[in-house]
Amino acid sequence: MKSRETPRQHDPILDSITDGVFTVDAEWRITSFNRAAEKITGIDRAEATGQRCCDVFLASICETSCALRQTLDTGKPVINKTVYIVNTRGERIPISISTAVLKDGSGRTIGGVETFRDLSLVEELRKELHSSYSFADIIGCSPAMRLLFDILPEVAVSDSTVLIEGASGTGKELFARAIHDLCPRKSHRFVAINCGALPDTLLESELFGYKAGAFTDARKDKPGRFALAEGGTLFLDEIADISSAMQSRLLRVLQERVYEPLGGIEPVKADVRIIAATHGNLEELVRQGTFREDLFYRINVVRLQLPSLRNRREDIPLLVDHFIHRFNRLKEKEIAGVTDATLALLMEHDYPGNIRELQNIIEHAFVLCRSGLIEPKHLPSHLSSRVAGAMPASNGSTTLLDMERTLIMDALNRHQGNRNAAAKQLGIHPATLFRKAKMLGISLPPQDGRHRKPARH
Repeated sequence: MKSRETPRQHDPILDSITDGVFTVDAEWRITSFNRAAEKITGIDRAEATGQRCCDVFLASICETSCALRQTLDTGKPVINKTVYIVNTRGERIPISISTAVLKDGSGRTIGGVETFRDLSLVEELRKELHSSYSFADIIGCSPAMRLLFDILPEVAVSDSTVLIEGASGTGKELFARAIHDLCPRKSHRFVAINCGALPDTLLESELFGYKAGAFTDARKDKPGRFALAEGGTLFLDEIADISSAMQSRLLRVLQERVYEPLGGIEPVKADVRIIAATHGNLEELVRQGTFREDLFYRINVVRLQLPSLRNRREDIPLLVDHFIHRFNRLKEKEIAGVTDATLALLMEHDYPGNIRELQNIIEHAFVLCRSGLIEPKHLPSHLSSRVAGAMPASNGSTTLLDMERTLIMDALNRHQGNRNAAAKQLGIHPATLFRKAKMLGISLPPQDGRHRKPARH
């Protein structure tokens, strides 16, 4: 067993710091180890001193991308890089590290110094925040999302047919799966089909199945989606895109709860809960005569309308955090978050592709960002090239007040100056809105949008 160096005198200043601090010599052996480092790692300084730092920390970057080695090789410090270490109990601890070169009085490099902060409490708070503003993998804190969260359990247990309306990328299938997972049918299958992606003949066989000999290549029976979802839930996505003939066939199934496979002669009972979804407005399609009114009323028992992301901007920071942690797991990276300037650009964007587009933006950033914080240069070019004009900047960064100002102005514009409606969207009292607007220097319209003069004839 190698003899260890005698630990030098404890530095009371280092011991008073709440961050862990250690130094290494030119051979990567630890020469000092403060009290906070002992507490975070669970390793006594007498045991740590003299050992190689990689044997002490077992960090996620020790073997491949050691931050301290990077600093000693380049002479450049690393600031607040998020990694994980394993303590003496085998627990995975998230930490934020910073590194610097250690020099003697003559300026000669003699080793390095690393400080690290325990992020366990931050991680716990993040999880608590996530659980407070999430429901079955659906993220949101906006009033519109909270209203949906409130009614979703009742909708789930009712076993009624549900119609979900929302633009592409708003998470219609995610809501459908949440309803299934909360309902008494959850022990059976959740089966989804995109009705708009298939022609009539193929859609009919996919939904109802077929018997052997029903057509040339039908050599054996094939169950349809109704059979696969027996006892469970069938999700009919983009139901507005099916033809009038298929609408008639589907109406019969919903009315009589039976269907006939292609080539079959005996009706088959269907014990299936139907959840339908569309990116359009079915009521308008009924008025235009392109969607059957009787089928509309069959599926429109409970209607959920999902807001577009541009109408729930206060959810963007939560969604960004959610996607960052998801991609950290999937791509085995250690991205800590986004810079203020990046969040400003993300808050300004209108998201025609909604949540799916935001997810793609974060995934794009993960390709270009190796660690640390996502910067504007890591975003797609149509975002990174934009000037954050709508978001007032202070010293090149965005403050919470700037973000609050943008959200209030956006709500007022969306509701044509109606202060009550804007306050309701933001989840605050109208008096609070008035006070915040005054504090933030927002000019409220002379009329609040509630009383409009009738048009003259």
